[in-house]
Order: sequence, then C-alpha cells, then structure tokens
Amino acid sequence: MNHLKIFFLTVLLGFCLKIHAAEPFISTEKSSGTLILKEKTVSLSIFTSPGTDQGIVRAVKNLQADFQKVTGAQPLLLNQVSGLQSPLVIIGTAGTRSVVDDLIRQKKIDGKALTGKREKYIIQNISNPFPGVSEAIVIAGSDKRGTIYGIYEMSQQIGVSPWYYWADVPVQVKDHLYFKKGTYTDGEPAVEYRGIFLNDEEPSLGGWARATFGGINSQFYEKVFELILRLKGNYIWPAMWGKAFYDDDALSGPLANEMGIVMGTSHHEPMALAQTDWHRYVKKNNLPNVWDYSKNAEVLQKFWKSGIERSKNWEKLVTVGMRGDGDEAMGDGTNISLLEKIVKDQRKIIAEVTGKKAEKTPQVWALYKEVQDYYDKGMRVPDDVILLFCDDNWGNVRKLPDLSKPLHKGGYGIYYHFDYVGGPRNSKWINISPIQRVWEQMNLSYEHKVDKLWIVNVGDLKPMEFPVSFFLKMAWNPKQFNAGNLFEYTEEWAAQQFGEKHAREIARLINLYSKYNRRVTPETLDSKTYSLENYHEFETVLNDYRTLALEALRLKEQIPSEYQDAYYQLVLYPIDACSNLYEMYYAVAKNRELAAKKDPEANIYADKVKACFERNAYLDNQYNNVIAGGKWKHMMDQMRIGYKSWADGKENIMPEVTYISKGDVPKEKMFREKNGYVSIEAENFARMNQSDRIHWEVIPDFGKTKSGITTFPQNTYPKTEENIWLEYDINFESKGELEVELLLAPTLNFNHNKGLRYEISWDNQPAQVVNFNGHYKGELGKWQSEHIIKSITKHLISQAGKHTLRFRVLEPGIVLEKLLISTGGLKPSYLGAPESEMLH
Repeated sequence: MNHLKIFFLTVLLGFCLKIHAAEPFISTEKSSGTLILKEKTVSLSIFTSPGTDQGIVRAVKNLQADFQKVTGAQPLLLNQVSGLQSPLVIIGTAGTRSVVDDLIRQKKIDGKALTGKREKYIIQNISNPFPGVSEAIVIAGSDKRGTIYGIYEMSQQIGVSPWYYWADVPVQVKDHLYFKKGTYTDGEPAVEYRGIFLNDEEPSLGGWARATFGGINSQFYEKVFELILRLKGNYIWPAMWGKAFYDDDALSGPLANEMGIVMGTSHHEPMALAQTDWHRYVKKNNLPNVWDYSKNAEVLQKFWKSGIERSKNWEKLVTVGMRGDGDEAMGDGTNISLLEKIVKDQRKIIAEVTGKKAEKTPQVWALYKEVQDYYDKGMRVPDDVILLFCDDNWGNVRKLPDLSKPLHKGGYGIYYHFDYVGGPRNSKWINISPIQRVWEQMNLSYEHKVDKLWIVNVGDLKPMEFPVSFFLKMAWNPKQFNAGNLFEYTEEWAAQQFGEKHAREIARLINLYSKYNRRVTPETLDSKTYSLENYHEFETVLNDYRTLALEALRLKEQIPSEYQDAYYQLVLYPIDACSNLYEMYYAVAKNRELAAKKDPEANIYADKVKACFERNAYLDNQYNNVIAGGKWKHMMDQMRIGYKSWADGKENIMPEVTYISKGDVPKEKMFREKNGYVSIEAENFARMNQSDRIHWEVIPDFGKTKSGITTFPQNTYPKTEENIWLEYDINFESKGELEVELLLAPTLNFNHNKGLRYEISWDNQPAQVVNFNGHYKGELGKWQSEHIIKSITKHLISQAGKHTLRFRVLEPGIVLEKLLISTGGLKPSYLGAPESEMLH
C-alpha cells in the first residue's frame, strides 16, 4: 500500500470517528420525535428530590441560569409535582433514595446502566413519571459527579460553552428548544482522576484574582471548580506559590467537597498541605524550619498529621513522599530507605487519623525530576499508591510502564506540562501546545496503561483554554481521537465558542498559531533563533506569522460584535501578539546585520524594534483593561521580552539596537541533490513496509515543518522478522562521504531508560543501529528546548546516481519529521533546509 493510500485511510478514519461529548439531543426544530423544552408560551420546570446533594443543587441552579441565558425565561425549580402541565426535567442520582430510584423500580430507567458505574450519566425521555405528567426528560447519574456531568452536558447542548465565564463566550438566544427522544450517555471516563494544576500563577493569575475577588480564595475557586466540572474533569492541584488552599480561606475546602472536586496537592507538597502551610506552621509554633526528615521527623510528623486531620472529611487524593523545600531536590545524602520510611510513616498517620486502613485513602507518589531516579534505583511504594509518571516539563514523557512485566496494582498517572518555569527560559505566557503533540504523547501513555490519573500544569489557566479543553476531553475517552480527526475536534471546539459559520477558519488559525509557537517558545525566541543568511529562513517564518495575523485581523471584521471579546482572547491576541514578537526580533536581526556594515538602513529596523516593543504593551493593555470592560486586569502581565535566563525579572526589556549616523508528489518519489545537500519531509517516502500488527501513520501538522510519521499501535514492539521501514530515493550528483541528519520528535527514553533505536542503511548494505536517546538521565538538553532530536550518522556513497536510504524502527514511539543529507553544502538552520526538488 503506497503512502497516498495510507494518508487517505487516515483521513477517512478521522471522518468515521465523529467527536461528540454525547450524540446531539437538542434541536430548535419541532418534530414528532421531539419533546418541548421551551416555546414562547411554554416554560420549563426542573424537579429534584428533597434532600438532594448540595453540589448537585448548585449545578441545577447553574442549569436554571443557563436556560435563562439561552431562552430569556428562567425555569421553575421544584421539589414536588402535582398535575404539572409544563415541560419537566427530572434530575437525580441512583442509590440516594431520589426520584431516580423510584423510576428505576418502575423500570422507566435501566438501573443496570447506572448501578455500580463511575461518574456516568444517562439523559432520556420517559412516559408518565408522575400523575398528570405525560412525559418528562430525566438526567440520572450513577453518582454525584455523574449527575453533575449530565446537568452540564444539557447546558452545553442548549448552547452554553464551558468557557462562558473564563473566555466571555456569549450564548445564542433561542426562542424554541426541543429534546430529541432517545437515551444518551457518555459512558464512564477512561481515566479516573482528570484535572489541572494552577501553577507559576504570579503575576498574572494572582494579580487578576486579587483585583477581582480580593485574592485566590473560595470565590475564585468556585469559578475554577465549575469550569473543571463543565469540562468533565474532577481533580485539581491548587495554586501554591505563597498560597495555602485550605488555610487562606476556610471556605475553600468545604466548597471543593460540596461541588464534587477531588483535591490534591502538587508533586512536592505531601499530606494535603501546601509548602506555604509549612512555613506558617513552624513560624506560628516557633519550631525549627528544617524540611529534612532525618533531622526533624517529629515536627514533620505533627505537621503532616494536621493536614490529614483538617481534610479528613473531604474527598481528596493524598500526595505522599517528599522532595526538598520549595520544589527542589532533596540533599545529596538522601537514600531510598529513608524515603521508603517517610512513605510508611505518612501512611501510618493517614490510618490513625482516618480510623481506616491506609489503602482506603487514595494516595499518589509523583516521580518528578530526581524522584524518578529513586524509583529507577529500586524504591517502591505500597501496591495501592498511584505511581505518577511525569514529562520533562516540555511535554515529552520521561517514563512509562514496562508492559512485559507485572503492572503496579495501584495504577499509573501522568503529570504533563502546558506551562513551565525553569531552564533555559520560562514558558508561561501563551499556549505553545499543539494538540497533535499532546495527543501523540498522551496516547502513548494511555496505550502503556497510564489510565489512573492525568493532570496538566496549566499555569495561569487563561491563555490555555483550547489545550485544556482537549486534555480533559481526551482524558474522558482517549480512543475517540486519532491522527486524522484532531483538526475536526479543533473545528468543533471553535464552533462551540463562535458558531458554525466561521468555525473552520478559526480552527485553522488556532491550529497554525499553536504549531508555530511550538517551533520555538515565544520566551526562547530571539534575533538569533532563525537564520537570516540561509534559505531565507527568518523571513519565511516571519511571513508565516504575518499572514496568520493578517487573516485573523480580517476575520475579526466578520465576527459579530457580541463575540469580539471571546475572539480577542482565544484567537486574535495570541496570533497578533506573537506575530508582533517575530516582527520585533526579525528587525533586531536586520538592525545588527546592517549596523555591522555601517548601513544607515539599520536605523529603519531600530525604529521598527521600538514600535513593536510599544505595540506589545498596547496589546497587553487591550487584554488587561479594555476587552470585556476591563474584566481581565493583570492577566497578561507575564514577562516575555528580554529574558537572559529563566529567573529574570518581571518587566519586559526592549532589545538593544544600534543607530548608524548617516555620516558615519509523483508515483515514484526521487529527490535531487543540489548545492551539496538533500532535504526530505518524512512523509514523502518512496516505499514503506509494515505488518499485520504494526502500521505507519502520518500525523498532519506534527512538529516544526510539515508532519511526523510514526508506527501504531504505540504499545506494539516490532519483531525481528517484521521489518518495519520507510525508504527514500535520492539522485546524487556527487559521491564520497556524506552525513545523514534525522530530525526526530524529542521523545524520551520512556522504556526504562533503554532508549529508542532505529536502523539506517543505503542500498541494502549492512545497517547502522542508532540509539538516539538512551543517554538521557533527566537533564535538560538543547534538543528539548528546541523541540527536536537531531540524530546524525555518516555513510559512504561510492558513485553518483540513484541510491535508496532505508529507515527501520526497532521500537514504537519514534516520530520522524525530516531527513537532511549533506554532501558538503548543507548550511545551519533552525528548521532544516527547505525540501529539495523532486525528480519525476
């Protein structure tokens, strides 16, 4: 099967797997197959049983408010029904002595669909639920969160986006709403704990919360928790720098428990306590501030006990283990036996405080940074504790379970990053996470049995709306996504926020800006990133962003006025502001190039740098103080210009400039060598070989240039006889020694540090075996910040003419993006030389 057939099959598969939270059950068209929810002269009522859980009641009131936004009429909330004639929605939870249990006993609802299920809802129409009521719609949950998810599914389908508050997405007013008769459900979530981590939250999120709510308090968290539930998440690590979730506001803990949010604490904050709790605790009690179990065990034990006592009646997932104070590594003398004793003692505290065996309280141990080294060296925790694997802070998974060995009974999780503070420079300001990479890495994780916990560091939350939606959607059901339908999801998400008319174009804009930002993060971008001299590279990427910004600005004129605030936040600002950065740094590069030649034209570019720097401040001011009536004050306060290291200051710094005084695709693809090199996009292979178990698949828009190609399933390892390879044909005009540089996605040695291997050969000659990442030990490498691994081999071509390169994979998880072959003329560039000419 040739590559074109593979491509079209991938696309077809994407169309076959339509992405819906649940099948659409709301219509604005009346028919014999619908029930009335709202008409001009008809109003809706919502029924819940007396004594309904207060978290569900809160969601019901939000549904009531959502109906009012959409229809202009507020439904009645009822606890009893007598001869009601108006449309009725019944809401309840199985097993709580609610009306749902009565309906199950009457066999109007299938109890087997809910009993014993986790976080599942069903939404259906039934006949004669009460005397005098001929038909009704039921939202029934298997448990509290199942009911809440069903309520918010109804909200979403009538037209209220989960981002109605956080991105000012308006609702479209509808005079008529109808329910399509039938039974609807999302099933159970594939991943048990699905959540976000608010982190590195100063100055933006913290500044905004203080201006809006007086602090990061229960009023703030009420909005965050509601968003998580509307996105069908259930878990959070709260903001932590200088903050203590439970201690800052006594209402926050009860609020989370009431709303149905599972509380956690970050990877380095054990026993339901914040780092800030510790500093307050030792100061208040005049105790030694020594975060070292070998020296201060008694004080730490009392401190940890206070955390479990405070939260013992609330649903939570307890972080166990210990890192150094302030998210640092522990001392050099730390040993495995001490860490295992820490976990043992923490579990003893949990059992004593709760009065139950320790395994009855859910726990997680995060293998973050150096903690993974302890695990690799043999440290283990009890079977019931979740093992939380981590990425390298840049979206590349570090370690996954070895499927050839017995799996840990407590299950596995993954801690992923959209935001990071650390070397070489922070990545806090804007979305840099294309969902293609998120999907590829999280699918890799899921197929390696990581399905207990998914949590993602979202920084300030606000700039990450789109990838947050995708991450939580995928956590519910990873199998709904594949390489061919990721753009379809983007389009559906855009339609949910802006309506159908411009959804495809908005999706294209979002898709491209996140792709461009992943080439190099905005904070890492500078005047030296791209080449001015070679292949017109800097000018090309600048024009990419210029074009995107122009298209986004043109579309703005077609967006209805009520959507302008949301459009600015979700589409226009990320594109316009990043395009402006590219303009600025290109002008810096040109200024320096021309100034070195004493060319007065350098002054034009110096002025351009200044204008772009000022425009950056203008765009931030628009976001902070103008859109939505100034609602988002401080939200775009993150520094992004002038970084020299990750720990630089808070204010943007204009780059230095110099002013000069005037006085002073065919059937058979063959690429042609020209100017001493050949460049090939990985998807443009001439031939391929796969097997019944393993196939090649192109991931469109993956990586830095065109796409990536890798093998699926991602948990299937090639056997020797399977020969999983790609071949590329090249016509050389020269002969002799050459260098092949493969540009590979920065996938880490997740296979217990063994590394990922491939074979490379020419013309069926003996192959070289290359392990391109086995050396990785957790340190930050240049290839991580550049989001690419460059793997180089040398070969000898004895004569000019046609030759065939074969690339054979020996493990899954290897994503090839580009091939660069130098016969002496390849010049340095960030993206690699443009693709060579093809001979037909």
